[in-house]
Amino acid sequence: MPQISLTVNGKPASAEVESRTLLVELLREKLHLTGTHVGCDTSQCGACVVEVDGKSVKSCTMLAVQAAGAHVTTIEGLASADGKLHPMQEMFREHHALQCGYCTPGMVMSAIDLVNSHPDGLSEEQIRHGLEGNICRCTGYHNIVKAIHAAWFVMHGKEMPIAAE
Repeated sequence: MPQISLTVNGKPASAEVESRTLLVELLREKLHLTGTHVGCDTSQCGACVVEVDGKSVKSCTMLAVQAAGAHVTTIEGLASADGKLHPMQEMFREHHALQCGYCTPGMVMSAIDLVNSHPDGLSEEQIRHGLEGNICRCTGYHNIVKAIHAAWFVMHGKEMPIAAE
């Protein structure tokens, strides 16, 4: 079995994996990072989204060997060492953008990539379109959209207009 090395949440990691092992399996079963969820086994739900080299990826569609040498960030790697939440996590909390929480890690990871890829602004339509690969069965998405919109302002160091709340 191949031995792979990668950086996960800023720390070096290595594991022996079968060539067919999915990245989500490596994260959950070998590295014990269980915040990344498996929701559908068909890459439809987005519960398994992580960041690989700065881009959101459905980890159930990527082989672990494809991540060799990559920098992977999971939901566990977002908060700072002192426990301060990432702005996206904080906005999800502040705007009540989660209920059962199963989709939340993947939703947050997708939302961070979405915000980072729109430095000039992000409309409600763009947010809803950007979330098409993530399914939430609890919230109806309204508060998720509000949270992502608010996080855009925080992440880009801008003041949120009062009317936009």
